[in-house]
Amino acid sequence: MMERLRQAADQTKVTVKMPAKLVGMYGDFITKNAGAVGQVEGALRSLTYIIPGRFRESELASESLNSGVQLLSLYHDSLLSRALAQSLQQRKHHQTPHNRYTGFYCEKSPTYKGTAVTLQVIQYTELLLEMMAKRKGEKSRWRMVVVLETIKAMCRLILMRLTNSRPLLNPPLPEREVIEERTEEDILPSPPSERSQHSEAGSEQWTMPRTSLTLPPLPSSDDISSYLLSKVLTADDIKPPKTLLHRTSGLGEIAEILYLVRPVIYAAAMAYWTQQQQSPNTRNAKTDWRPWLLGLSIEYGARQLAKHDLQTRHPGGARGLSQLERDEMKKRGWALGWWAMRGAFYENVTRGVIQGFADRLKRKPLLDMVGNVIEDYEFLWDQYYFPTATL
Repeated sequence: MMERLRQAADQTKVTVKMPAKLVGMYGDFITKNAGAVGQVEGALRSLTYIIPGRFRESELASESLNSGVQLLSLYHDSLLSRALAQSLQQRKHHQTPHNRYTGFYCEKSPTYKGTAVTLQVIQYTELLLEMMAKRKGEKSRWRMVVVLETIKAMCRLILMRLTNSRPLLNPPLPEREVIEERTEEDILPSPPSERSQHSEAGSEQWTMPRTSLTLPPLPSSDDISSYLLSKVLTADDIKPPKTLLHRTSGLGEIAEILYLVRPVIYAAAMAYWTQQQQSPNTRNAKTDWRPWLLGLSIEYGARQLAKHDLQTRHPGGARGLSQLERDEMKKRGWALGWWAMRGAFYENVTRGVIQGFADRLKRKPLLDMVGNVIEDYEFLWDQYYFPTATL
């Protein structure tokens, strides 16, 4: 009996080791072929642009593919981030301010990383969940939308708390960086028989005859300025990661909280007026300006309140912001343009403009294909909430 149990335990160990070995081999393949993997992911994403409108329920198949690719890319990002961390220990590597900041908190706080991953997973699957809920009716769809927006807002507020009331970056996780493979010549000196090949004029690097050390390649005479600028350290490069974003307080903290909860308020307002349209005396929620004006007012008001707080409390005002803060403010400013694709503004203004533009492209070579793609995606903008969501 004991012998059988021992054999069963050995078989279980072998069964567990095999998947672990395969996972390790897959991780090594991804880290060594990051560029090719990115191209494959891009090719799969491109399929989602041509599937809508091609067959029945094609939007569900397209979004299923898109969500799957996004989740797979998120897993690949985690693999590459670990490989990059090992690379940073071996050699100097210039990281973007965004990756320095988010990477710092991911390493410092497992709660931050887990919350950020949860937020990303929801963002990658939210439209698919909305499509599935829509099959049960509009009431179920809007309930799903409000629940997802509430969970995302809670995640963002937790991240804000973990960073000591600093503004939230989008995305909250480090972005992918391609790892350059080190060749043997970067680690070991070239043998004497090969030195002459690397020491000829016009070669990419120079091998010193006595020490066998190699010097980095020199820039061309036409690109000296950009080469020197790439080697200069800025103030943001030497700052501690957590100081790349300033802490908010008072009106600035209120503005950030309003910005983070705005999607919940807007989704709840849309859900409420959608239910009210069941009465014959009320207007269609899509053409009702009240939810649209409420959501836009909150987001624009939060932006102006944050600017006022910067001018009065932050040293130097907007000029004293780091590059990371300026990039985030610019990103939020561009996001305001998506209000032209939402609610009453889309139904009363934008929709007619898009339809007229698509009609003018019809029956014209090549341009006709662009018009068909626009019409296919108009169905998503018209029927679903999340295609135009920015948070």
